[in-house]
Amino acid sequence: MADENPPPVSSSNGNPTPSSLLEQSINNFLYLHPSENLTTSLVSSVFDSTNYHSWSRSFITAFSAKNKVEFILGSHLCPQRDDPTFSSWSRCNNMVVSWLVHSVSILIRQSLVWMDIAFDICNDLKVRYSQGDLSRISDLQFESISLNQGICPLENILQNCVLFGTN
Repeated sequence: MADENPPPVSSSNGNPTPSSLLEQSINNFLYLHPSENLTTSLVSSVFDSTNYHSWSRSFITAFSAKNKVEFILGSHLCPQRDDPTFSSWSRCNNMVVSWLVHSVSILIRQSLVWMDIAFDICNDLKVRYSQGDLSRISDLQFESISLNQGICPLENILQNCVLFGTN
C-alpha cells in the first residue's frame, strides 16, 4: 500500500522543492486558500437558538473539510506574538470568526461581535445553547407524567384497547 504522506521531495542540495512546500502548506491548518471569503456561508441553516445541535454538527463537518476544526475545538490556541506562526494563526482565526458570525441569527450575532477568538465563541454558544429547549423538555416531562397517571387523550385509550383486544 502506498504511503499517503510521502516525505518532502528534496533537490540535489537537500532543500525541499517548491511543490513539496506547497503540499505541506495546503495540509497545514494555518493555510488559507486565496479563494476563501469572509462572508462565505459554510452551513445551510442559520443558527437561531433552536437548532444548536444540528447546526454545531454541520459546522464541525464544514470546518473539518476546510482543515480549520482546530480553531473551534481549541486544539491549537493562540501562539505568543513573537511566535513565527502568530500572524498566520491570527489571520485564520479571524476568518473562522467571520464564518461563525455569519452563520448565526442577527440577535445572536450581536452578542458575539466583541469576541475575538473562534474557540471562545464556540464555547460560549455551547454553554448557552447546548442544554436544549427547557420549555419543550418540561412539556415532554409533563406529558410523560400525564400518561403514567392515566390522563391520556381518547385516541391513546382507543389505541390501547385495540392493542389489548378490548372493543
